[in-house]
Amino acid sequence: MSDLSLILTAVGSILLLLFLVMKVRLHAVVALILVSMIAGLFSGMSPQMIAETIQKGMGGTLGFVAVVVALGAMFGKVMEETGALDRIAHTLLHRFGEKNANWALTFTGFICALPLFFDVAVVLLIGIAFAVVRKGGGSVIKIGIALLAGIAACQAFLIPAPGPILVVSQLGADYGYMILFGLLAAIPAMIIGGPLWGSLIAKSIHVELPEHAQNNDNTRDGEGEPSFGLALGLIALPLLMIALNTIGSRFVEQQSNLHHWLEFIGHPFTAILAACLMAFYLLGVKRGVPQDRIMEICSSALQPAGVIILVTGAGGVFKQVLVDSGVGAALGNILAGSGLPIVMLAFILAAAVRVIQGSATVAMLTACGLIIPMLEPLGLDGAQLAAVTIAIGGGSIVLSHVNDSGFWLANRYLGLTEMQTLKTWTVMETIIGTTGAIVAMIISLFL
Repeated sequence: MSDLSLILTAVGSILLLLFLVMKVRLHAVVALILVSMIAGLFSGMSPQMIAETIQKGMGGTLGFVAVVVALGAMFGKVMEETGALDRIAHTLLHRFGEKNANWALTFTGFICALPLFFDVAVVLLIGIAFAVVRKGGGSVIKIGIALLAGIAACQAFLIPAPGPILVVSQLGADYGYMILFGLLAAIPAMIIGGPLWGSLIAKSIHVELPEHAQNNDNTRDGEGEPSFGLALGLIALPLLMIALNTIGSRFVEQQSNLHHWLEFIGHPFTAILAACLMAFYLLGVKRGVPQDRIMEICSSALQPAGVIILVTGAGGVFKQVLVDSGVGAALGNILAGSGLPIVMLAFILAAAVRVIQGSATVAMLTACGLIIPMLEPLGLDGAQLAAVTIAIGGGSIVLSHVNDSGFWLANRYLGLTEMQTLKTWTVMETIIGTTGAIVAMIISLFL
């Protein structure tokens, strides 16, 4: 098939997906898999290849997401039922005031998400947002969007967040300039997309606290109230373990035993499992909570987590079909001869791949692979390449919609309809990505 035909197929499949989910009200899992099959057939894939791609997309996505979401859900539920999250929320509200709670959540997400994948950060931190809403009576939209904006800005522009660090290493950008430019891009993007946009859109969209986040019973399991230090320390534990790998592996011999141990200790699976076990003991057993009750809390957390896991996996199926059909390569071929400035071209490439296949990390790496041949004859230095990296990061998060796992995480966790998710989450992501890219383009003018 021609490049244009592939791109038109991708656009048509996205429109069909939006129609089935928002108008026909077909369940997202069914709609994603159905449209994946249709997109595969129209892009020229064989029936056998479509079946294999669906299996690969679901398995590849769930291989990571299922473990992270399940463990994270249990960790968050134990933190909630024992009063640890309420303790954090109470302290934040006391120190920042109820009117500024959204600012506190934005910077919490921004800092804590540094060493994490996006899904991991959301799972670990979303419970704090719910606890703040319960304590302060604020808007789910205002508080939730503020937290998500902090996480999203960090993941798009800062190292050692996984996506940017991969692009920096691929392009050979300067790490020092990347940190500086990342902060210059992320902070205004986060503020505009988080506290400012969240406060504005919360005036027109209101949702009740999701049922899975409600806890009207003021009693908590365990003797006494967990301290703020203990509650914050439990959340910080997996972050520190992952950061240890991110930072420590740079100072040890690659492929050595120590390097392998750092990778194991700092893997999200190990880190969140350790947090779960510490929470079970320090918040449960040590405070007199029966082990049967701890098991009951964990089981209750898995029901809402299962829906998130399945929807995310189905989104991975759609992404894999579009990737395997060659749409990304087709897009690169069309844009390569456009003559646009390299920073703007990097943003557009990443944004186009993002819209077509959903994953921000895949959009970053795909755009990186497409743009490297264009960079070679230009002879850019490390600072200029850092600006290109920021532009790629911005493009990789704009226009999030139904093929993005982040869209469904926001949708399910905040209890939104698909249209509400587009008006809140999608606009927030677009504000952050566009603001960061504008900063990158301004920086490039002075390099």
